[in-house]
Amino acid sequence: MKMKGKNEIGKPVKIPADPVTLQGMLAVPKGARGIVVFAHGSGSSRMSPRNNFVAEVLRDASLGTLLFDLLTAEEDEIYRTRFNIELLTERLETATEWLWRQSGLNKLKTGYFGASTGAAAALVAAADLKTKISAVVSRGGRPDLAGASLPKVTAPTLLIVGGNDDVVIKLNNDAYDLMKCKKDLQIVPGATHLFEEPGTLEKVAELAADWFTKYLS
Repeated sequence: MKMKGKNEIGKPVKIPADPVTLQGMLAVPKGARGIVVFAHGSGSSRMSPRNNFVAEVLRDASLGTLLFDLLTAEEDEIYRTRFNIELLTERLETATEWLWRQSGLNKLKTGYFGASTGAAAALVAAADLKTKISAVVSRGGRPDLAGASLPKVTAPTLLIVGGNDDVVIKLNNDAYDLMKCKKDLQIVPGATHLFEEPGTLEKVAELAADWFTKYLS
């Protein structure tokens, strides 16, 4: 994984989420065909090198990106808060609604890219916001934590799992069976949960870019 450095990661933004303010980075290429909001996994943040790598590939595909902290630094120190899907979903929906209030951005179709617990929040939010969310991609996600929201998701959803991530493969297969939307499950050979093996994160980014380009254009 190597950042190509072809474009900036975006401008810093502050997202009000009473009673806290969430820090984010917003980047919208000229002529963007859609915009993707990232929901990171537990213990991660808007500075996640993996999500930033994927975001750069998406921007190269003329897609805007919003990476932001679902939790404040203080909240992230509390282990159980990292797995509070209800809170993470609330924050994601708040950030999405903030995004739609920004000049010109409400005309762009919106997608979610979720990793680990962030994928569960993305799926619950997609179920809540229905057709306002046009596509979802999960990387090494825990869609099982979305529970009863899974059959309610209407956005086309791509689940990406590492081929050596046996437990998460099963969890994704089970979640896949419960979903009624257009869906796909892609297993990246040789990849573990964090997609640290050479070429595996590049494959994730390629799959995500193709999916979002198809459904956000």
